[in-house]
Amino acid sequence: MHLLDTLPAVGLDELNATAGLLVRTDRKYVVPVTDLAAVLGGVPDLRVLEVAGRRSARYGSTYLDTNDLASWAASAHPRRRRWKVRTRVYAESGECWLEVKSRGARGVTVKDRLPYDAALCAEVGPQAVGWVAERLAAAGAAGVDPRGLVATLHTAYDRTTLLLPGGGGRATVDARLAWTTASARAEVGPVLVVETKSPPGGAGPLDRRLWSLGHRPARISKYGTGLSLLTPGLPGNRWHRVTTRHLAPGLTLSEGDAA
Repeated sequence: MHLLDTLPAVGLDELNATAGLLVRTDRKYVVPVTDLAAVLGGVPDLRVLEVAGRRSARYGSTYLDTNDLASWAASAHPRRRRWKVRTRVYAESGECWLEVKSRGARGVTVKDRLPYDAALCAEVGPQAVGWVAERLAAAGAAGVDPRGLVATLHTAYDRTTLLLPGGGGRATVDARLAWTTASARAEVGPVLVVETKSPPGGAGPLDRRLWSLGHRPARISKYGTGLSLLTPGLPGNRWHRVTTRHLAPGLTLSEGDAA
């Protein structure tokens, strides 16, 4: 991971202006920590986001779903119209956002976000009900009442964000991933979740470098994979390969009140 400290920096305003990409094509890869230097070393002119002297940040995300897990099911089966509602808290600053993510035509990801009160991170507060309902309706989930969404899973990880050269978008590198429910916890070992965020329909230079090293996009969803691991009775067939092949060597599971 030390290679990330040697890359030139980019500020948040420039990153957002250059590669905000709230509408984009996402690809995820599960990469051993030991492969990171080879991956990044083959992409010239990478820059790393630096905020207040820090090049990584601890994220905490709380996923909100219906009592019958409609959001999880849309990802697990899968369905053409998928959606997620979550809150995200940045540990260092305490800043919080409410986010609605959906999968649109041709696999394009659409993300809308709203500044939010961290004290309400486990629910959709009254002031946000209409905003969430509008975005769920646009995502094809018009029958979902935001007031009935409940917290089902919490994820935490360290994130480093990269600006890719040549208008190729950006990428995130997530380490120390942990999933928590009210009764269990899972932690991932020395592997990274690398996610590229490219302009719709395109592949960026980091995708091409990963492909050249034999890494292919992995079927991993932080929400779907984590909830299936920690919830008895939920099938994990969609994520069986990534769980057994990529995560299993360093995966630890614990039971009890882990929240």
